[in-house]
Amino acid sequence: MSTQLDPLSLSADLLYAVKTGGDTDWLREHLATLDRSKLARALASREGKLAFWLNCYNAYIQLLLEAEPTSVEGGALERWKFVSRDRIPIGGVWLSLTDVQHGLLRCSKHPWGFGYVPRPFPSSFERRFRLPECDPRIHFALSRVDGHGPPVTVYSPPDVDAELDIAVEWFLEETVTYDAADDVATVPRLFHRYRGDFGGKRGVVSFLRQYNAVSPGTRPTLEYESATRAPDVDFDGEPAEFRP
Repeated sequence: MSTQLDPLSLSADLLYAVKTGGDTDWLREHLATLDRSKLARALASREGKLAFWLNCYNAYIQLLLEAEPTSVEGGALERWKFVSRDRIPIGGVWLSLTDVQHGLLRCSKHPWGFGYVPRPFPSSFERRFRLPECDPRIHFALSRVDGHGPPVTVYSPPDVDAELDIAVEWFLEETVTYDAADDVATVPRLFHRYRGDFGGKRGVVSFLRQYNAVSPGTRPTLEYESATRAPDVDFDGEPAEFRP
């Protein structure tokens, strides 16, 4: 795959190399040493930020799992360490998976605040390069370690919105069930855990209608999948005391 040394191409080519078993070392080195002004120009648009950070997250979660395949097999503390350690060098700073997901992609929202609580003390790097607002579709595009995520896609700024819509449609078709007789929708717990990202319960229902997961014009009762099943959202080590 031909690579140009601009940030957007580097992030796309890194994820492509991860998916195809190619050489990632030199791509990671270039991302680590990116000039911040060059990065700012590349990420001037919302679409550029979306594509860049989605590609970086999905590439690095796989790279970190390959480097430490047993690191997520323990309890909540081990899982929290996996996502919280600063092991992603971008533009001269070290980021964690939590930084990328909740700081940069969710526009500085707390991972345990149900989408309503801001992430405290965002860094100057985070404030400069984060999305201008949270796009809830990112929850359906991030790679998972449990096999419940969508197929990993290399995102590009011109097509990122259409590509995210495809990821949402795939995920909802796989995970949402709707009982028209009782007007009840059973949905993944991510809709509860991040309900503020969707605009509350009404926003969740509108989202489901938008993607034809429930019948048009309905306002179904929402039932959430059991919290005891394998996690279906992300892997940021949510402590039990924060779990709704």
